[in-house]
Amino acid sequence: MTVSGRFVTLLALGAIPVVWLDGLTGLLLWLAVVAVLVTVDLAIAGSPRGLRFDRTAPARTRLGETVETFLLVSNTGRRRVRGVLRDAWQPSAGAGPSRQPLLIPVGERRRLRTALTPTRRGERRAAHVTVRSYGPLRLAARQASILVPGAVRVLPPFTARKHLPSRLARLRELDGRTSVMMRGQGTEFDSLREYVRGDDVRSIDWRATARRRDPGGGGATLVVRTWRPERDRRVVIVVDSGRTSAARIADEPRIDTSFESSLLLAALASHAGDHVDLLVFDRAVRGRVQGASGPQLLARMVDAMAPIEPRLIETDWDAIPGLVRQVTSHHALVVLLTSIDAPGASRGLLTMLPQLTARHTVVVASVADPDVLAATRERGDREQVYRAAAAERALLDGARVAAAIRQSGAEVVTAPPAELPPALADAYLALKAAGRL
Repeated sequence: MTVSGRFVTLLALGAIPVVWLDGLTGLLLWLAVVAVLVTVDLAIAGSPRGLRFDRTAPARTRLGETVETFLLVSNTGRRRVRGVLRDAWQPSAGAGPSRQPLLIPVGERRRLRTALTPTRRGERRAAHVTVRSYGPLRLAARQASILVPGAVRVLPPFTARKHLPSRLARLRELDGRTSVMMRGQGTEFDSLREYVRGDDVRSIDWRATARRRDPGGGGATLVVRTWRPERDRRVVIVVDSGRTSAARIADEPRIDTSFESSLLLAALASHAGDHVDLLVFDRAVRGRVQGASGPQLLARMVDAMAPIEPRLIETDWDAIPGLVRQVTSHHALVVLLTSIDAPGASRGLLTMLPQLTARHTVVVASVADPDVLAATRERGDREQVYRAAAAERALLDGARVAAAIRQSGAEVVTAPPAELPPALADAYLALKAAGRL
């Protein structure tokens, strides 16, 4: 049972009979009147236990998108229910409205709508529905919480997909499917065609030219080889889900930026004909996607990423080479999405890298904090000068780690959160163009 504001007001009005009847008799009489009114009000109120609930909710949505969920409420009791209903979704589900008025006559049902705008990835759940049923005087209410489970899986938003069309256009240029002003040699022979002005003379196939004569008697027609980037290569993406991935850079968790970068790279590599595998790891594998291709690849990746949260433990870098060997025994592009901010925290990564670079092409991608770079420019007072010095020191530490990674034979990609996904995609295209995959 709960009481309303009317109940409090009614008790306050008891001051009149208490003063009029002069003392304890008036107080007891007024309390008796209030108790009778509340008892009658509760007796007439419909029972929340007589309600039956059916929940309808979408299975998945993307972070930041708004979806609708519905509750079908049926009154199977003996009295109508008039009151308030609260659908108890998790706060991060962004449910609204949180409370809704309820009026259901006996034998009827109503459908209530709740909009969800999630603010976090993962499983956003609703456990109970709480109903307050008031009597006609609205002095008190019968309250009950009924278990009505529901869940919506919130997927990564993949906002980086806006960069995909421009990268696919560059990929088609590498693949030779569109004309370009600058012609670069790929890594796999594709076909023969006639020479046109601007072609690299090193691509002329003299044997094919000798076999092909101009029908008009004007001599041989030059024939050039065309090339395209190699296909069917392996791309292994390893996302660090250890403690450093929990840091928020530009109001976004580092691990979420890693997921955005992984999705854009996977979409691009899949269009290029490469095989993409995903591992999310700290001291155990938190997510794995293998053997998927085409549209199924991204669908499985976002589904695997959705429930993963950073673990406040150190990542076991020594286990990474073994995990990559489990995925493929051939040469592959291994992309490590982690933090390279501090030399001490990166010691395990630097110790492990030579094992990977001996067999694979390795790219280490890390989020750069734009606030640190901005702090180096603000030197208006003493506090800002000290902050700028600390920021410069942090940038130098990151540069030292990046240099050590390059000495180990790996490539380094660092950029702010919004720029890291396209920067990583550009690094992939550059490796393709250089024939290093």
